[in-house]
Amino acid sequence: MIQTVRSVLFIAQMYVMMLVIGLAFFPYALFNKEGARFCCKTFCRYVFWSMGWMVGIRNEVRGEVPQGEVLIAAKHQSFLDILMIFNALPSAKFIMKRDILWTPIIGFYARRLDCVPVDRGKRGAAIGKMVADVQAGRVDPGQLVIYSQGTRVAPGVKKPYKVGTAVLYEQLGQPCVPVATNVGIFWPRKGLWRKPGLAVVEFLPEIVPGMEKGAFLAHLEAAVETRSDALMREGGFEADGVH
Repeated sequence: MIQTVRSVLFIAQMYVMMLVIGLAFFPYALFNKEGARFCCKTFCRYVFWSMGWMVGIRNEVRGEVPQGEVLIAAKHQSFLDILMIFNALPSAKFIMKRDILWTPIIGFYARRLDCVPVDRGKRGAAIGKMVADVQAGRVDPGQLVIYSQGTRVAPGVKKPYKVGTAVLYEQLGQPCVPVATNVGIFWPRKGLWRKPGLAVVEFLPEIVPGMEKGAFLAHLEAAVETRSDALMREGGFEADGVH
């Protein structure tokens, strides 16, 4: 019961602070893209700090964090992995659902950071446009982050990897860095309860350009799922549902 109350209070104050921080930095972010990035990282760090003492979730980033232009293909379990990946990377931009652009605060900052909106059911066209923008130099260089399963996936649930990641990998000709995580066992994709423990995001060895799309996708899925399963076992979760 105490943990439930703490979880609810944590979530409530987090969204209040999202509004406060977002509005406080709005003038800076409006005219300066790096101001927008600084604002978002300030919010990330605030969440990490508050979740530590309020609900007992610690966070750790493992592996070599890429600094240059790469494609990041990540496992997505909850809002927390977004915050951890964004805060770790120097210049992240996410491929995201278009309707998020209309979300207060988040939508404004997503636009300022050149996140790429994707229409449901039209992912291929959106990815093609993004590739064209990058190659034409209209989008600032950085780390393009895609969630290869297309949505948040709960621990222990299997969901196929979508071909969009392979299309980006082939057309951009950039290295791809897989990212594994276990955050979903502490911060679930749905619900209000938060579980104490160590949430981990791990950057895995990069996949060099040039692989055939099918082979690349199989390699990516094996790398991310194998390491994510290991991280979840480390956090006390077994794939058969036993905690």
